[in-house]
Amino acid sequence: MRPQYSPWGEIQHCEELCPGVYQVSTASHGGVMARLGRASKLFSTAVRQYSFVEGGYLCFEEDCEAPVAIRELMDKGLCKAPVNQYYGPGEYEAAIDSSIQLYQPEYWAYRNARLEKEPLEQLSLFPQKRESGLER
Repeated sequence: MRPQYSPWGEIQHCEELCPGVYQVSTASHGGVMARLGRASKLFSTAVRQYSFVEGGYLCFEEDCEAPVAIRELMDKGLCKAPVNQYYGPGEYEAAIDSSIQLYQPEYWAYRNARLEKEPLEQLSLFPQKRESGLER
């Protein structure tokens, strides 16, 4: 169920990133909204600290906090970086990573330390088949 309103104003565009998690935009702002029950299963404590709760959703403001949530979803294989008229291959991930490094360096350090212990294949909720590279 898509959010009917956002803490940033009337929703003009809403895209589902993965089940229960939405990227919303309004006339002036936006962010990522995840249904509370789903969010507690998807996001680490480290990511949830960048959010606030409103109307049954965990909310991440678009400029600084949403990249942290999106990065974790991508790391877990729950959403993919878009390739479209705005972003070529690798450009979206580079923009997300750059934003996190600039505005949330403590999360970037946490992520890197976690990746040293657990490669992305182990973090993914949908691991890739090693021999073919296809998702399950």
